[in-house]
Amino acid sequence: MMRKEVLKEPTYVEELLEIFRSGLGKEELLNKLSDYHESDIADALEEMSVEERKKIYPVLGAEYVAEIFSYIEDATQYLQEIHIEKAAKVISEMDADDAVDILENMDEDIRKKIVELLDEDASEDVKLILSYEEDEIGSEMTTNFIAINKGLNIRQATHELIKQAGDNDNITTIYVVDEKNHYYGAIDLKDLIIAREYQDLNDLISTSYPYVNAHEKISECIERLKDYAEDSIPVLSDSGEILGVITAYDVVEAVDEEMGDDYAKLAGLTAEEDLKETTLQSMKKRLPWLIILLFLGMGVSSVVGIFETVVAVIPLVMCFQSLILDMAGNVGTQSLAVTIRVLMDENLESKDKIKLILKEMRVGLANGLFLGIMAFLFIGLYVCLLKGNGIGYSFLVSGCVGVALMLSMVISSLVGTLIPIFFNKIKIDPAVASGPLITTVNDLVAVITYYGLVWILLIDILNIG
Repeated sequence: MMRKEVLKEPTYVEELLEIFRSGLGKEELLNKLSDYHESDIADALEEMSVEERKKIYPVLGAEYVAEIFSYIEDATQYLQEIHIEKAAKVISEMDADDAVDILENMDEDIRKKIVELLDEDASEDVKLILSYEEDEIGSEMTTNFIAINKGLNIRQATHELIKQAGDNDNITTIYVVDEKNHYYGAIDLKDLIIAREYQDLNDLISTSYPYVNAHEKISECIERLKDYAEDSIPVLSDSGEILGVITAYDVVEAVDEEMGDDYAKLAGLTAEEDLKETTLQSMKKRLPWLIILLFLGMGVSSVVGIFETVVAVIPLVMCFQSLILDMAGNVGTQSLAVTIRVLMDENLESKDKIKLILKEMRVGLANGLFLGIMAFLFIGLYVCLLKGNGIGYSFLVSGCVGVALMLSMVISSLVGTLIPIFFNKIKIDPAVASGPLITTVNDLVAVITYYGLVWILLIDILNIG
């Protein structure tokens, strides 16, 4: 029987470290590095000491260093290892969006000095992107794109493409402008390559190719960008001029940032906290929601206090309170996450929202029924065998737990769906307002359901205790 060989992941980093530390001359070193991807070289640089990197930077040159830095998640610290004038040359060679990502993490004084040292084109591009708010799509664009005039013929268009490709390598989609320099449409590179000279350029132009406005909110247009699944989409000014493009990579980054922001919102924060934030700034973000939740929590505690007599008569039921609360909270959070995701669709109709509510209730009922039966069986056995109670008494208690679990999960599914829909309706961000509120409401629902059931069924009807 032949053994299948498993391909091992290549260890390029180790190879590159050996090359860097081999003492090769500049030409030989660059020749060997040309066989490796810039991403792997970036990984190798991160493994080197500061002194080793400082020796390597002059050998690589500003253009090569710029390419490598674009593959480092946070290249700011590495750029600061380079003298400010040479650092400005590196920034000048980078795509404007990558340059901005690095500059934004720098000390303001150093950032200003570097921006002043940039070459004219790079300075304009960087200042343009920095002029947009963080939540606007213009802050995520790159100026690396090719645009041609619609009045050209095939030969002229090809010549213009070749000419601009020297400075801009984002050539998969070629953008077309009219005589007033307004966006007109787009051409697929493949279509231009195979076109015949006698063809009309207009026949290749897609005038319905999508675009976004630079001032559009990222949260409002990110789904649209994902749906188009294009390599790049133009970003226009208010007057219709092409300012830059959003690449597929930019979209992925924006989605990651949005998800991170949503996670923060679900925790009751307005945005992700920065490591540089002061204690006071973090407090201002968190405290308002915590104060609201404090009073809501006091309300839950007051309700629990109403059922003190229940606990006094059957102390055992307190053991399973946390189980009901936790499961109700988990179900509510799941429904919340699904609902917020669905609400991102701007074309969602009222009937779709009703379908969502019913679906979540069905899911809650099915899951609640399954887990309720499990709780009934296992808790009944636990109370009987390990607590030494009679079988009848044990399964009556576990029955209350099972039914309460099922009911609280159904209600929590409903709450986790209705609350974000309500906040979305009144134009409040459901991600911000829903998370902490749903948790507290579900705690209240679970407590009332559980202890109310024990009170009515076990104490009032069956006179247990």
